[in-house]
Amino acid sequence: MKTAIYPGSFDPVTLGHLDIIRRAAACFDKVYVCVMVNAEKKNPMFTPQERLELIRRSVADIPNVEAELWSGLLADYAVERQSRILVKGLRHATDFDQEYQMAAINKGLCHDLETVFLPASAAYQHFSSTMVREMIRYGQPMEKYVPAAVVDELKKRQ
Repeated sequence: MKTAIYPGSFDPVTLGHLDIIRRAAACFDKVYVCVMVNAEKKNPMFTPQERLELIRRSVADIPNVEAELWSGLLADYAVERQSRILVKGLRHATDFDQEYQMAAINKGLCHDLETVFLPASAAYQHFSSTMVREMIRYGQPMEKYVPAAVVDELKKRQ
């Protein structure tokens, strides 16, 4: 069975993330969406547990996807889940430069770990979680950018 891991901070999960998750789920028998706690990202909009719950609601219709929270090294999570494959989405060349470096670091930590890069679909190349958080702060409609579960949660907070 081929198991892959799609890691990220997902603050919040976007339709771009969901697109990568769906495409990865079509390629692998099992996909773990690993909600990482990134200490360098200051002032998150959602707690890690809230992000996990939003992802779980967003992927509920994809039977071979499971979401989990992890605060350690990604390579350690991969070993624990017996996965040798990381999936990373790329929006542009800057993403590639950063993710290529991370792939090398992860490979150094766990020599069996491979990173598969999926290019963002054209509809999702222009936005990120950072841009979504900024638009949320200014009260912009979010339906074009985030799954319904996130929209519902944002409406509850208003």
